[in-house]
Amino acid sequence: MNAYAESTPEGWVLVVTRDLRHPPATVWSALTEPEQLAAWAPFTAGRDLGGTGEATLTMIDGAEQVDLPATVTRVEPPALLEYSWGEDTLRWELVATGAGTRLTLRHRVGSRDDLARAAAGWHLCFDVLERLLAGDPVPPIRGHDALEHGWTELHDRYAAQLG
Repeated sequence: MNAYAESTPEGWVLVVTRDLRHPPATVWSALTEPEQLAAWAPFTAGRDLGGTGEATLTMIDGAEQVDLPATVTRVEPPALLEYSWGEDTLRWELVATGAGTRLTLRHRVGSRDDLARAAAGWHLCFDVLERLLAGDPVPPIRGHDALEHGWTELHDRYAAQLG
């Protein structure tokens, strides 16, 4: 996963890119359909995210669940999806490549201190996403469970990389 940070007038943006061996339409479904999101993302969605409007994203950490308001603001299947996630904004860009899809996530975070935390979390989520798309699913890695899957080492590596 490639990652870098951008400073914008609206705040810090983590930009991560991952090449996936699946066509954009397949990746799009994993980004928008609640059943698929529940299998890899750090949250579940109260509805399909493939249409604009209000939604609820539920963060899961073991038995703890926290509902966060979301608003889907841009939907251009299967190339662009953008929505708020609490105070953050997620912008997913999908570009077809000869081998599948280049997935770029632009995640506007609350502060510079959140960049490495978000990068480590998305790294683990994207590992799970790749397995799901390959037909070899593993349980999602969320919350404190991430500590058992190398989150601390990833965090430290991204902290050094992102500054």
